Amino acid sequence: MNDKTTPEAPLQLGRRRFINSTALAGLTLGVAACSDKGSPAAAAAGSAPAAAGDSNLHVHLKPGELDSYYGLWSGGHTGDMRVLGMPSGRELLRIPCFVPDALVGWGITNESKAVMGTKADGSLRYTVGDTHHVHASYKDGNYDGRYAWVNDKINSRLARVRLDYFVCDKITELPNVQGFHGIFPDKRDPVDPAINYTTRVFCGTEFAIPLPNNGVNADKPETYHSVMTCVDAETMDVRWQIVIDGNCDLLATSFDGKLAATNQYNTEMGVHYEDMMSAERDACLFYNIARIEQAVKDGKFKTYGDSKVPVVDGTKAANQDPKTALTCYVSVPKNPHGVNASPDGKYFICSGKLSPTATVIDLAKVLEWFDGKLDKADAAIVAEVELGLGPLHTAFDGRGNAFTTLFLDSQVVKWNIDAAIKFTGGDKNAQYVVDRLDVSYQPGHLNATQSETTAANGQFLCVGCKFSKDRFLPVGPLHPENEQIIDISGEKMVLVADHPVRGEPHDFIIFKRDLVHPKQVYQLDDFPLALKDAKEAGVTRNGKKVTVRIASQAPAFSPREFTVKKGDEVTIILTNLDKVEDLTHGFAIPKYNVNFIVNPQETQSVTFIADRPGVYWCYCTHFCHALHLEMRSRMIVEA
Repeated sequence: MNDKTTPEAPLQLGRRRFINSTALAGLTLGVAACSDKGSPAAAAAGSAPAAAGDSNLHVHLKPGELDSYYGLWSGGHTGDMRVLGMPSGRELLRIPCFVPDALVGWGITNESKAVMGTKADGSLRYTVGDTHHVHASYKDGNYDGRYAWVNDKINSRLARVRLDYFVCDKITELPNVQGFHGIFPDKRDPVDPAINYTTRVFCGTEFAIPLPNNGVNADKPETYHSVMTCVDAETMDVRWQIVIDGNCDLLATSFDGKLAATNQYNTEMGVHYEDMMSAERDACLFYNIARIEQAVKDGKFKTYGDSKVPVVDGTKAANQDPKTALTCYVSVPKNPHGVNASPDGKYFICSGKLSPTATVIDLAKVLEWFDGKLDKADAAIVAEVELGLGPLHTAFDGRGNAFTTLFLDSQVVKWNIDAAIKFTGGDKNAQYVVDRLDVSYQPGHLNATQSETTAANGQFLCVGCKFSKDRFLPVGPLHPENEQIIDISGEKMVLVADHPVRGEPHDFIIFKRDLVHPKQVYQLDDFPLALKDAKEAGVTRNGKKVTVRIASQAPAFSPREFTVKKGDEVTIILTNLDKVEDLTHGFAIPKYNVNFIVNPQETQSVTFIADRPGVYWCYCTHFCHALHLEMRSRMIVEA
């Protein structure tokens, strides 16, 4: 490996050898070595991090001072979505989606189980998750505050979060999919230009499997395929799928609604890692959304197994004629990890990962290829420039600059897109690298304020570092990860804060706080089972099924006690009749695995078998009142 990637490399030799000593062993078998053949990166300043005091922006907020931005983060193995205030980096909320959560009772209440999905016996179908990518709905090219979505890579599920209440309201499991990785909503409907908001969410498949996956062709990898999936943003039903050559990694969508794209790191369709990195170039695959939907309408699709979802053919063999093609494969180097849309709507950028390069693809030229006006799809590439070792993900400041993580160099590099295009076009004096900043360590995902919207404003950037090493107090073998906040408002990047986080979060978005308007109190009418008054509380019996309707008003539950019999199937319906903001009640029953909360004017329910005779104190678990400890009801289970 040649450390001398740029003219300023001598300053970095010690750092690179230290940082890369472990990372190189598993990642650089196919990494193309950087060279300093006229690289304009020499224009970049030294890469030592600037002191926090050099920042022009205020990030350390005073007590009671509110953040300017919301951040929505994937939670990783916790299977949830995190809500952060930015630029403080303070965690405000965790929204459970795919995994039970004991705080709010997610996976315990009947309502949350209905969202998560259950087996025939009423138990949860899945109790693990792996969230990676978070994106939100658009209108007119900017976030509209309606929805956010997050994927579960393990069990191929897509969750939707309502941003009026910051709660998960729907989960869809995708058919014909394993390794559900990248997602991205469209930014407008390409069929009807008047529909300038999100109507679909596109979902990638990282792992190829036999279709149908019934064990018949398990020993024939040449029959494996991946699909890209389209989900309806409102109903959360799967609209269609398209089978492709290669796999899907991440996704991006164009601002005009005409194109979606996925970067592909395993066009070889290898089963083992050495086979997945044998080719020097892979692909950025473009989908012509209007043509795909027309093919579905025309009945040009198949179905697989028990799924009724229409699957159209997006393979190279079936899409030779650009004028009728559903897909376009643009060649990019090697094992790319990330495709991102520039805020001006002109370009998609793929990063090489095992190549030190980023590739800039002109979307207008991709559309020309689909119209038969461009001889080769690769002619849509307008720049391919060296950035450093291990480029992964890219964010934007809305001023023509891109920011890309360098996993192996442990850096963020700031570079100018227009200058990169000029350099690729032959102007070797075009200085495309603007700045470099050391981060700690091995950065993966990054995003900036309003980055992939028409309102990108280039104030703050956050980068998620997969290793923290010496940054925080040691807590045993499992180190926290490190999320660092960078001021990008000036020419130079300034590191202003870092925060330890529980592993393993991935992607995130950051948007202005005035784009969402969260409600502080629920509406009773939103809940069919809600009690309107404490006088409606009580017990009703239908054979062995008992319904207990309970009202909570600080500091009391109504009724104060209730009696059931051993063997009864008990359903408790709890309504919080308090109307005071922030006055949440909890409800727990010892020995019965029941604990959940109800926010003001909210109703939730649980069902269980009363199989243990005795007295059980049902108590409020969420501090609500000076008499919180006295807030109880008594369940008597008769033998």
